[in-house]
Amino acid sequence: MRIVGGSHRGRPIAVPEGDKVRPTSDRARESLFNILEHGRWAAAGSPIAGARVLDAFAGTGAIGLEALSRGAGHVTFLELAPVALETIKINVAALKEGSRVTILRGDAVAPARAPQPCSLVFLDPPYGKNIAPPTLKNLVAAGWIAAGAIVVLEVGAKEEFAAPDGFAIEDERRYGAARLILMRYAGAA
Repeated sequence: MRIVGGSHRGRPIAVPEGDKVRPTSDRARESLFNILEHGRWAAAGSPIAGARVLDAFAGTGAIGLEALSRGAGHVTFLELAPVALETIKINVAALKEGSRVTILRGDAVAPARAPQPCSLVFLDPPYGKNIAPPTLKNLVAAGWIAAGAIVVLEVGAKEEFAAPDGFAIEDERRYGAARLILMRYAGAA
């Protein structure tokens, strides 16, 4: 795997062996960031430039690192699995991005209180477990998602998903076994 765009374009990303981590493919990441940088999401300016980003269920950290490479101001990686946490640390060190990241060991389904809300949120929960809706609700309750934030959820291509209150689905794309759902969070009612 590699960073596909921005200042770290072409740099390799470590991926642990086995099936404990399922990183988003290079193709899906490239398409996602093209949508964010060049589509209607960018009409009012880049949603990535200077953004405070949450990469939940972070795995290798590829999504958050891609955001940093493309100009995000800060990324918090939230991950529970020890092998994934170690991989994120290796990748952050290899790209020399330690000053712009926070790596938290924690469960995105039951997150700790956020230091400040994020304007760009990526979630890649395990497929087929239907934990995205409660995770989104709990991230909001813990202060991780800012009003107006763009939220990108990766689920299985055939997995059902109903957006919780306050989230509006604005786009969906399929990439092989994955489906990316792009939403906007309106804020608390």
